[in-house]
Amino acid sequence: MSFLGHIHHAATDEALRSANEEARVPTLTGQLGFGFDDATPASPVPGPSKIRKAKAAPAVSAVLGPEAMARLLDSHADYRVLRRLPVVSQFAHQPAGPVTRVLILDTETTGLDPSRDRIMELALLSVDVETATGLPTGSVEVYDGLEDPGMPIPQEVQALTGISDAMVRGHKLDEQRVLAMLAEADLVIAHNAGFDRPFVEARLARFAQLSWACSFADLDWKKEGRSSAKLTHLALELGWFYDAHRAEMDCHALLAVLVSALPLSGQTGLGQLLSVAARPSYRLQATAAPFDAKDLLKARGYRWDGTHKVWHTRLSDEAQLQAECDWLKGTVYANRSARVQVECFDAGNRYSLRPGRVESRPL
Repeated sequence: MSFLGHIHHAATDEALRSANEEARVPTLTGQLGFGFDDATPASPVPGPSKIRKAKAAPAVSAVLGPEAMARLLDSHADYRVLRRLPVVSQFAHQPAGPVTRVLILDTETTGLDPSRDRIMELALLSVDVETATGLPTGSVEVYDGLEDPGMPIPQEVQALTGISDAMVRGHKLDEQRVLAMLAEADLVIAHNAGFDRPFVEARLARFAQLSWACSFADLDWKKEGRSSAKLTHLALELGWFYDAHRAEMDCHALLAVLVSALPLSGQTGLGQLLSVAARPSYRLQATAAPFDAKDLLKARGYRWDGTHKVWHTRLSDEAQLQAECDWLKGTVYANRSARVQVECFDAGNRYSLRPGRVESRPL
């Protein structure tokens, strides 16, 4: 065979291989298994003389809109679609009874220490919540303001938040607007109130006069089937993504998460937080606990307070407190006579730097 003949046969073989490969590649609908062409028998591979250039199929996006494409993917077991978190400005629910005015709050700060660091962004969402059902109703009032902290913003904080020195230079919070929203609020909710509350109380004393709840610590997310209490993770569990680490979007994300029904209880997070805020909570100190009980205490979730040299834990109600005292008496103190210190908090001082009411309780 001549050299040109070899080239001719090689080209023919390559065309056959390409055709076979194309026949084996499934279409998009075949991959997803939506049944559009499941019953169509496979066509035989054409011979060399039959091969023609195939017409380009129209792009799927030209046939289906984005939401239709998302629904198609969602219907398949191998795919899960995330949607951008919806920002809701109006809730249609009509309350049948009393409402509670809730303020969703988030801050961005120059660091972690409220005695040294400063707020550089504050966001507030104010909304009415039906007290009996925990469902939001009516319009959502929004405030988001930047403030010059009077100090350079660390580079790592700028990288995390996207807030630069130039963005905040010369800016100041609208105190009158903030105070007007606080005047209407019955309860402030933050996703890490132990962080946010000291910062905002240092900035405006009026925050110290309000009741607070923490959606991170006051809700048992693990019991509700969530693997993490991080806000971004909770949103992902509900099928949403958003631009985190800016105060206003974090507030919208928190509100969206809290208005969703919890998997186990069926309540909204808002409804549970209204109940939690109405009850006292406790910090129990295992005063003078034997040294050899440290592993037992640590395994039960107690934390070591190095300043006061004592193991302590937090309890959400009186029943938990009594049960814990019974456990301490039988397990840690071996039924010996002992006294423990109990610090009682309510929504007015919970998560602040102010102490609660302290009492010594015999076991």
